[in-house]
Order: sequence, then C-alpha cells, then structure tokens
Amino acid sequence: MAETADFSAAARMRIDKWLWAARFYKTRSLAAQALAAGHVRLAGQAVKAARELHVGESLEIAVGDSVWSVVVRGLNAQRRPAVEAQRLYEETEDSRARRLAQQEARRLAPVPGSDLRGRPTKKARRMIRGFTDNF
Repeated sequence: MAETADFSAAARMRIDKWLWAARFYKTRSLAAQALAAGHVRLAGQAVKAARELHVGESLEIAVGDSVWSVVVRGLNAQRRPAVEAQRLYEETEDSRARRLAQQEARRLAPVPGSDLRGRPTKKARRMIRGFTDNF
C-alpha cells in the first residue's frame, strides 16, 4: 500500500485544506465558510477552519442536503483527482445507506418544476398569464 503512505506523509493539516483536497468543497474558501457556519463537525463539535486534523478522526460533513459521516484515512496537501481524493477518507456504512436512501427518494419524488429548463414557451406564458389574471 505505497499509495496510502504518500497520503499520510503529513502528520497533521488544517481541516479546511483537507476538505478541499478530499473534494467535499470546490474551493478552500467554501470549505472555510462551511466550517464557520457549523456544517462540519469533528466528534460532534463544530470546529474552526484552522483546526488541525489527524488521521483516524471522525467528521460529519453537510454538503447541500447530504450529510457524510467519514473517518479520515489520509492527509494530502494537494488537490488530486477524485479517485485519489476518495482514498483520503472512509465513509461509514450508516452514512452511505442514509445518503443512498435520500438519493432514491429524490429520484422517485423530484422537486416540482425541476424538469423545466430555460424560459417559458409562448404557450406556457399564455397559460401563466391566464392563471395569474384570474386571481
């Protein structure tokens, strides 16, 4: 497992930098904003962006409406491809099951209007106008 040895070369790193490197957030500033808003918890406690993260610690990460429960398996200061980034953490089984159930629920009951794209057509505008003029 020489690949994991490369990830754990650093003994510790900032949590916002790890969230960025593990591809939970697109930028480090977005990761820092999520930390400031309390969307990331370390052992049940909200943490600041400068908190140092160590291998083996458990995190709860809220990204959108999904909540990930992960255990840190490696540290990497650089943002690498998604396949390598997934080796930095291990998602718990209950977290994976919860996320898959949420995805299935969204697939079966999509948000109304989620299939609409762009501007309404001329026919749709007439229907909208007819509906709103009646009230």
